[in-house]
Amino acid sequence: MSTTATRQIVHIDEELCNGCGACVSPCAEGAITIVDGKARVVREELCDGAGFCLGVCPTGALTVEERETVAFDHAAAEEQMAAKLKTYVPQECFRCGTDEDHAPLVPVRTQGRSTWVCTHCLPALIHG
Repeated sequence: MSTTATRQIVHIDEELCNGCGACVSPCAEGAITIVDGKARVVREELCDGAGFCLGVCPTGALTVEERETVAFDHAAAEEQMAAKLKTYVPQECFRCGTDEDHAPLVPVRTQGRSTWVCTHCLPALIHG
């Protein structure tokens, strides 16, 4: 029997979702997948509510809400993350090409698209 808790979890607005899949990769725990052309939180126990997926959504379909749901399952999330490492492809900074293995990357919206920027390039992006 699953226990429930009031906690933060990602909510995906189906009307706004265009099914691009940009949110799938940042979800390290594997809670989000594409189903019938739309992003879905298919395993709520894997969603930690951190919201790394929010910044890369080009349509703003993702938000974090606080509600009653199943408790976060740390063991299952660790298992999913270990499985994802087998097919891991590092994201790259859109400005300099540095990948996330060599510098921290943050999601950013620029010129109408969602992408990644490294922390070295971020100040220049902000300040010009």
